[in-house]
Amino acid sequence: MKAVAKKSVLSGHITVPGSKSHTIRALILAAMAEGTSHISNPLPSNDCLSTAAAVKKIGAEVDFGKNENSGVWTVHGAGSSIHLPDSPIDVGNSGSLMYFLCPVLSTLSGECTFTGDESICRRPVNHLVDALCQFGANAKCLNGGETPPFSFCGPIDVNKKLVTEGALSQYISGFMMAASRLNGTLKMELLNPKETPYLTMTKLWLESVGVPVEISEDFKNISVKGPVAFKAFDRAVPSDWEGVAFPLLAALISGSEITIDNVDGSGSQGDDKIVEVLLSAGADIEWKREEEKLVVRGGCRLTTDSLPGKQLEINMSAFPDAICALAVAACFIEGKTVFTDIDICRKKETDRIKAMTSELTKLGAHIVDEGDRLVVYGDGGLSLHGGEVESYKDHRIVMSLACLGLGLKTGEKVIVNDAEWCSVTFPRFFETMNEIGAGFEVD
Repeated sequence: MKAVAKKSVLSGHITVPGSKSHTIRALILAAMAEGTSHISNPLPSNDCLSTAAAVKKIGAEVDFGKNENSGVWTVHGAGSSIHLPDSPIDVGNSGSLMYFLCPVLSTLSGECTFTGDESICRRPVNHLVDALCQFGANAKCLNGGETPPFSFCGPIDVNKKLVTEGALSQYISGFMMAASRLNGTLKMELLNPKETPYLTMTKLWLESVGVPVEISEDFKNISVKGPVAFKAFDRAVPSDWEGVAFPLLAALISGSEITIDNVDGSGSQGDDKIVEVLLSAGADIEWKREEEKLVVRGGCRLTTDSLPGKQLEINMSAFPDAICALAVAACFIEGKTVFTDIDICRKKETDRIKAMTSELTKLGAHIVDEGDRLVVYGDGGLSLHGGEVESYKDHRIVMSLACLGLGLKTGEKVIVNDAEWCSVTFPRFFETMNEIGAGFEVD
């Protein structure tokens, strides 16, 4: 599917879907629980539906109601009857599902295999395989390299301590959840922790069901005490901050005023830092926390003039998924924007640094991949023009490049290929944005 974006003015209210990160955690913990859980405002995206299918294979049941868009999912937990699947688990395109569920299943005796789509089977999992082996499981990649499919034979040993880089947070979160099934205290030492808000998110989820978790202030030491046979729960999934980023970006660069409703103010999603970043460059964003609203008023001059060294420096380690939206925003900021600690951004669905550098350059941006940092020389968007760009089948690249088109000069347009991949985290993205005037054309 191709999506065409051109100059538009937005207005009105928009609500983004529930958080993928919260939805997948909710599904897996509900599957581990005893009893029936109700998850409201779940994200009915491909990754979350893959998770629902996976937990069914290990003994849980998921009822979507009339359909997956019903707004409430009911999960009948497997609890103590959780078991290994009788066939490989296909995670589709979901790294979160793979990294969360694998450690949970490694607490069981027996062999299990994980695989996924073409993209997943290109993503190195050597850090996960190494962690499983450190905990006493027999794990290996089946192709002889470092990518899925991979298999492991448990159970892991709670008496062993994991020492790992920890730059990717997802497998650490997986072992935190797995620890609730083990008799003892699971300990992990992270040499280079990144994405730390997601570790906090997992901690809060586990504590909400009664699992004791300790994380050191520097996030380098984590311990989780088990076993805890927790009960089912009823929880509402907060809105997805990673999804909020796109209408927020679109309003700013198109000179529009919109209100984003149902905005999560809990602090459990690191991507809320995007507001602070954009405010520092002069954006007019009003966060009405008590009303759970963001009011975004575009049209202000975005500049680095008042910042130290007259440049905007953004460390991406805590919220790497925002790199695509912020790279586009940087093109509309007058001055130099420097993204640091970007290595984790290269290990997502694709190398997002390389991809965004390539596609933004096609559209006239002055952007340089320096290896350990990404530098954008913005000019308020004046040098940008239309063109046809690739999405690399990455949902965040789709949405960021489509939003860029809304800020172009009249007569210019951006054509985004493989635009259907936005459904990974934002189903009906184009339809929802069109309801506030985006004017996206899809074919």
